[in-house]
Amino acid sequence: MSGHPKLNKSAAKPVAEPNETPLEAIASLGTVIIIWIFVIGFVFQNFAIPSGSMENTLLVGDHLVVDHTTLAPQTKWAPFVHYRSVQRGDVVVFWKPHSESPDLILVKRAIGVPGDKVHLRKGVVYVNGVAQSEPYAIQPGDDNYASFRDDFPSDLAGLSRQASNNLKALEGCEEQACINERAWANRTISWVDELPAFIQGDDLVVPPGNVFVMGDNRANSLDSRFWGFVPQENIIGRPLFIYWSFKTPEDQENKTGMGDRIGFIFHTVTHFFDGTRWNRTLHVVR
Repeated sequence: MSGHPKLNKSAAKPVAEPNETPLEAIASLGTVIIIWIFVIGFVFQNFAIPSGSMENTLLVGDHLVVDHTTLAPQTKWAPFVHYRSVQRGDVVVFWKPHSESPDLILVKRAIGVPGDKVHLRKGVVYVNGVAQSEPYAIQPGDDNYASFRDDFPSDLAGLSRQASNNLKALEGCEEQACINERAWANRTISWVDELPAFIQGDDLVVPPGNVFVMGDNRANSLDSRFWGFVPQENIIGRPLFIYWSFKTPEDQENKTGMGDRIGFIFHTVTHFFDGTRWNRTLHVVR
């Protein structure tokens, strides 16, 4: 008599699992799509840099992943999400205020938060009387110093004069880029009229619920010096990292024709490998 137990052949047969029905497959795919839409719409978003106002922190053609939640107003339905107020030095993505440029999204650095006293002297930023160390900023040189921009807000007459000169230079031009520039110049003139209400001594005082922002490329940035404060409800989020960077001409954003767009898509496809800035891939934005 053998000491080995007898094998139950019926028990050794694998049990066939029921196949997923088409309805179940669609339901699974739908769940994935819903989660993806939630993440893209409410948590993260992609954004491309169209201008050089944030060089060298961000370059034209950088594609960013933007965190929607951290700087958003706190909600009771998501207590597990980390929220905080905008802090000095944050790079922020926001809807540009004022009606001259509807639906325009910009990226700048927060320089002053509510209650801060801000002024510039020869391009150096002072916050609450203290000169700021800004190694990321490209400061204007002696050859392109402009008091209305680099000694802000002490030369309001110069700021208004600069905007008026821009308007005269753009007369007769009806291209979309010229129309946009005229709108921005008109906003600067209006901003000059509003500015005295926020000035104490040499400083501009940031009012409650607003942020004063500037581009890191200080001589090539239309920012709060030219059009005013950013309401905190306009802030979309903060860039986390660059997921792709492609060498892009700075005037590409002004080429809105269908032929120009198709041409650049073809250029991107054919020059994907040699036009991609591979060293910027997954670069964290600070």
